[in-house]
Amino acid sequence: MIRTVPVGLGDRAYDVVIGTGLIDRAGEHVLPFLSKRKRCAVVTDANVGEHHVERLSVSLEKAGASVDVIVLPPGEETKSFEGLAHLSDQLLALNLERGDMIVAFGGGVIGDLAGFAAAIYKRGVDFIQIPTSLLAQVDSSVGGKTAIDTPRGKNLIGAFHQPRLVLADLDVLATLPARELACGYAEVIKYGLLGDFDFFEWLEKNVHAVLERDTESLVRAVGRSVEMKAEIVAEDEKEAGRRALLNLGHTFGHAIEAEMGFGDALKHGEAVGVGMAQAFRFSAAQGLCPAQDAVRAVAAIKAAGLPTTLAEVRSQPFGADALIAHMGQDKKAEGGALTFVLVRRIGEAFVAKAVDPAPLRAFLLTEGAAG
Repeated sequence: MIRTVPVGLGDRAYDVVIGTGLIDRAGEHVLPFLSKRKRCAVVTDANVGEHHVERLSVSLEKAGASVDVIVLPPGEETKSFEGLAHLSDQLLALNLERGDMIVAFGGGVIGDLAGFAAAIYKRGVDFIQIPTSLLAQVDSSVGGKTAIDTPRGKNLIGAFHQPRLVLADLDVLATLPARELACGYAEVIKYGLLGDFDFFEWLEKNVHAVLERDTESLVRAVGRSVEMKAEIVAEDEKEAGRRALLNLGHTFGHAIEAEMGFGDALKHGEAVGVGMAQAFRFSAAQGLCPAQDAVRAVAAIKAAGLPTTLAEVRSQPFGADALIAHMGQDKKAEGGALTFVLVRRIGEAFVAKAVDPAPLRAFLLTEGAAG
């Protein structure tokens, strides 16, 4: 089962190919994008490398490519200045040239880090995304956002650098831990919550089929998510307007992640789950969204096994002021004023600028944050 979704960006347009068996056929997909040297540097992590990198290397080599593999430690901590320096040094040690190709083969951490390295290595080289987590397949591998984290916040240092191709092989999800699959589902349901009520309703009915890795359900879930993101990215590549809607739940979620230290205790998708629940509850508290929509949205997020409250991610209360301070570092903030993606109902999100911190602080206190 193969579905191809184009990302229309003029001379930088590319396809997202979704289906099964794509790693074993990666060579035939990648070959047209290689230079005469046909040289690839595959960047992966230890977990993905153990399960899948040999098959990818064999496929690329059968197509005539020369392949070097760089294996990095798994986990969000790798997506840092130190991780970027280490990866850059590895690429330089390989004497990779500007006409060669970097292949990001992993989840969101590898995609973001390898993509950012590609953006800045020798002032920019091409790269291809082969995402191996559901979260990366539906979100981070599409759209050209590349970045690293800092202690002050998530994804604050980065660049827009579009891939040449994205290959989303659904077979690799078979080895994905259930927790990681649920994290990816947070980004899937986000698309229904922000702009497609019919998709949201389908997800309500098919959440277990998706999480049980039913191929037909995954093709529909991943395909519709990518289709929506591709449409938004083609319209607003650098987040000057509508693309900000893709950050539903992320301003809340990134603040929680920053306060938690970007470790394994809280995964990005889990933080987004809490953040989306908070975005709906805050919208309802401000009279922007019907209360029943907020209840329904939170229930749908919870049905995937995702956390929806602060107490579920840390027993010690978060400080309301500390969370707001992290929100002030958000990339959408303008002139120091807080910007959020809020909702009018399920399937209709909007960008709210200059949000008053006073009602936000009061809301966080009702959420269990400490004063």
